Parts: sequence; C-alpha cells; structure tokens
Amino acid sequence: MATTTADDDATIEELTETLRGELLRPADPAFDDARTIFNAMIDKHPRLIVRCANVADVIAAVTFGRERGLETAIRSGGHSGPGLSLVDDGLVIDLSEMTGIRVDPDAETVRVEPGCTWGDIDHATHAFGKATVSGVISTTGVGGLTLGGGHGYLSRKYGLAIDNLVSADVVLADGRLVHASEDENPDLFWALRGGGGNFGVVTAFEFQLHPVETVIAGPMFWPIEELETTMRWYREWLPEAPEDVYAFYLTAEVPGDPFPEEIHGEKVCGLLWCYTGPEEQAESAIQPARDVAEPLFEHVGPMPYPTLQSMFDELYAPGDQWYWKGDFVAELTDDAIAEHRRFGEVPTPKSTMHLYPIDGAVNRVDADETAWSHRDATWSMVIVGVDPDPAERDRLTEWARDYWEAVHPHSAGASYINFMMDEGEDRIRATYGDNYERLQEVKSRYDPDNFFRVNQNIEPAT
Repeated sequence: MATTTADDDATIEELTETLRGELLRPADPAFDDARTIFNAMIDKHPRLIVRCANVADVIAAVTFGRERGLETAIRSGGHSGPGLSLVDDGLVIDLSEMTGIRVDPDAETVRVEPGCTWGDIDHATHAFGKATVSGVISTTGVGGLTLGGGHGYLSRKYGLAIDNLVSADVVLADGRLVHASEDENPDLFWALRGGGGNFGVVTAFEFQLHPVETVIAGPMFWPIEELETTMRWYREWLPEAPEDVYAFYLTAEVPGDPFPEEIHGEKVCGLLWCYTGPEEQAESAIQPARDVAEPLFEHVGPMPYPTLQSMFDELYAPGDQWYWKGDFVAELTDDAIAEHRRFGEVPTPKSTMHLYPIDGAVNRVDADETAWSHRDATWSMVIVGVDPDPAERDRLTEWARDYWEAVHPHSAGASYINFMMDEGEDRIRATYGDNYERLQEVKSRYDPDNFFRVNQNIEPAT
C-alpha cells in the first residue's frame, strides 16, 4: 500500500481540481462526520474521502485509488454492519451526494443514482402509485441492499430487489463506464445480482415498478411465552399463505411511544404484516394469527406503503452499536424453535430476531439465474444485538453469537451477505454455493487485480 508523504500533496491537489464534489482529508472539519456510518461500533479512519457529485468523479476516484495502490471502500447508504463502506488508511468513494431519481410511468421503471435511500425512491414512485422491492428501513442505501440481493415486504409477491433490476451503469476497476443488462455485458449483470460490490461501482440502477400504493400493515405482538405455539403455527401457515400476504416473525422488547404505556418493556414475539391484496379480504388473511393465540397488542390497518417502509426509522436511527448474524432457513424444526424460545428474551431494548419470508416469487427464479443461489430457502433470518450504549457492546455481541450458534445447525448453512459480519471465505463460498466459481470467473474478467476487495470478497479465478 502507498504511504502518505508530503510529496503526495501535489497529486492530491491534482485530483481535487478534477472533482465537482469534495475531497476530504483528516484535518478537514467535515471529515469526522463523513467517516461516521450507521453502526457506531465501527470506527475506521480513512486517508481520503471523495464525495462524488457525478460519474466523472467516480471515474477519477477509482483511477486515483488504483494508481496510488490505495485500499478502497465504496459507500452508498453506510448501513454495512461490518463497516465495509469504510476503510482504515485508504480511500473511501462516497456516493451519498448522487441522489438523482427519474420515474418512467409508461415503462413502469425508476432510474436511481447510488446515493439514494429507499425512502427517496419510495417518495418518488409513490406519487405514481408504484413501488419496487426493497428492505424494511427506509434510510438504507439503494446500493448495498440491491447488490446483496435485497429482500423486503414485497418479496413474496415480486421477488428480490435483484429480480426487479433491469439494468445498471458500472464504473469498472480500470475506470471504464459500462452498461449491464440482459443484453449488454450479461455476465456482469448476472454477477451484480447478488454478488455484492465485487465488480465495480454502480452509478445508476434501473428497477421495474409494480402497482403498490396502500397496504394493510403493522405489528401484532404475542407474549414471549407464546413463542413455541405461534412459531409452530407460523412455519405451517406462511408457506401456504397467498403471496399477497407477507408477515415476518420477530422477537423484541416493546419500545416506548407510540405503543401503549402498559406494555412498554414487555418481551414479545409477533408478526409485522404487509398485505397487498384486496382490502376486503385482509381480515380473513390475518384472522388465523389471532386464532392461534390472543395478541397482546396489534395495530394492523391501511397505510401508504412509504409509511410502512419508514416504520422502523426512528427506532433504528444512526448511532447505535450493532452486531448481527444471519442464516437462510428452509424449515423451522422443533429443535430450532426450542432454541428460539431459549434466546427469545432479548438482552437490550432494541435487540431483535427477524425471520423474513423469501419464498413465493423468490423461489420461482432458478438458482443459477442470478448470483443469489439459495432460491429454495423459506426465510432469511437475522439475529441483531443493538444498543446506543457502547458499554453494552460485548453483551449484545455475545448474545447474538450464542443465539446464532444454537440455531445455525438447523439452518441451510449459508446467509444473505447483507446479514454477515466479517466471517471469512468459507461463509462467503457457502452463501454462493454452486455459483461461486462462476462469480470468480466474472471477477477475473472485470476486476482481475481484486481492486474492489473491501466487501464480502470474491477473489478472482487464478
């Protein structure tokens, strides 16, 4: 890696003059804010941060990083749990200022730049009564979520975010800008759909839109003592439910407002609903959950889709300590459910476990059609230790690890890469399965020197 000396100043000044955006160095007043990301557990100190204003800035930054031998990270929304949107003593290419959006109502598509959050996209598309598949927190950046696969409330009906990706513009490691779609650079397009940030910097995403405006949504909680009863019911009910019905299973502690004071602090299990079918049929879809056990609390009703998408934003604002572990789950066995009950009383008020459905439309895509290979899973599980107090770091990390080790033997043995910390090559290989070697070949074609390696890395084929 290159070493910073006074002789670098002229080169850095030359880069600055080529940019329309900012180049930040550690002495700059804005630098500390710029190196702060969603997970406060991450405290990395880059050498340089380029806040790109446009594609030309991205090309200049990639070229500079490559020529200077700088380890380079790409930042979009900054939600990477293990902090892969930052790097120590290297270059950060920050895309957060690139926030252009264009909706094409006739083609039913939206073209977005990589600094957009899903809240930005929802705002733009909701005006046309449309939406595309994203996650469950609207402050998440479009880039990382999409390139990892992207699942959320609309996945049972419309698949993953990558299943709705029409095309992408990509700056490669050699500084070229290319277009990727089914017809142009199809091998790159295949790899982008689940292969993470391994292949270049995506400077524009084009997504297919769907008619989603008002949904029947909201939380339903049961006492934690009902976990085994309700999770056994859920494992049988969910796969047979119509694809208009989405509900992820959760364990949590009831936070403060807007929930009733009498249940604040209660340990609960429950569902977070999103129903996209005819409103008059919503009650019949939801009623089985009430019949299996009496809810402690529910607030399920019509709401604009962006309201559902932003429901967790205030609870999970930037600045908390985060540690998470994930797995794909094909079947919820009795033994797994017993372990979920053992760990179900979360250690801190913001800690949680979610089982996100990834069946339905997700399962109808063949395993080799995109880089995301686990098309036979039913759920994507994440165990999340969260707290604002740094003193809780060890406790929430230990809980998440112990919980994961207890349920992992009952999983599919791989994970959504966006729910992985720094877990090593074996976990990455398991996640991609039979697609891994093909991804290595694509990597060797587009990034043979592994310039884009600050990610869940796929090394080029030798």
